[in-house]
Amino acid sequence: MKNLTLKQLRYFEALARDGRFRRAADACAISQPALSMQIKELEQELGGELFERNAREVKLTAFGQTVALRIRDILRGVDELADLARAARDPFLTRLRIGIIPTIAPYLLPAIINDLNRSFAGIQIEVRETQTSKLVHELAQGQLDTAIVALPVSEPSLAELELFKEEFVLVRRPEDEGKPVPEREALREMRLLLLEEGHCFRDQALSFCKIGQARPREVMEGSSLSTLVQMVSAGIGITLIPEMAVPLETRSAHVSISRFQSPQPSRTIGMIWRNSTPMAKQLQQVSEAVRRSADSMREQYAAR
Repeated sequence: MKNLTLKQLRYFEALARDGRFRRAADACAISQPALSMQIKELEQELGGELFERNAREVKLTAFGQTVALRIRDILRGVDELADLARAARDPFLTRLRIGIIPTIAPYLLPAIINDLNRSFAGIQIEVRETQTSKLVHELAQGQLDTAIVALPVSEPSLAELELFKEEFVLVRRPEDEGKPVPEREALREMRLLLLEEGHCFRDQALSFCKIGQARPREVMEGSSLSTLVQMVSAGIGITLIPEMAVPLETRSAHVSISRFQSPQPSRTIGMIWRNSTPMAKQLQQVSEAVRRSADSMREQYAAR
């Protein structure tokens, strides 16, 4: 195994994850032919085919599935070693790779960055905005230090720290201002606008309305909270959004905002990171900065 390289292992992991040479090559910032050559050399070194190839995608062979488990352990160990070295030479945190879900990022991220810059002089912040499942995967692979998500994630390899709870509000047409707020069971009979599949906020809204995964006829989907609010403004239906989104999303939309009666729908926002990270102390400090940012934002909203 003298010719086995760490780069080849990372290329293998990218191809196993993405299932297509082009996407994996883009993720690794190399050309598709170069990736194909590296995978071929890895197969020759290991003495067996790792992928089944066809015109549209690639799949792991039985041998490839076994190898994938070992390679992920190796890469995780390498990333943890890198974290350990970084924590030793960087006890005051000068670089932070942070992930955040789309239903939080536009509203809380500016305040978080400002607070982190004040709390950690000279810090370099790298932000990744995507859905929870991808953030969890990238955390596990050592591509992120921490992520801000809706809890619980319930991943045994990750620590969870609760930051705050946030209520959802009902967005309706302006002429519905002052009308009684529908019971959650009644929402199932209305034209309900939700985020597309993959967003945890969608699942939370469906759960509150007691709607199963089988999509009712009157549920419509959008790609962002901004799209949903603008659809309501156009008279298409109603939607739920988190409280922190109200100031930004209703600024240019002609809608009304109402609160639900008890039990009010809500979510718990928190931070997650690897149990094994040596940066846990620094990440605890980051969590305090994030909590301050959220508290300040909620105070501003309550004062409106």
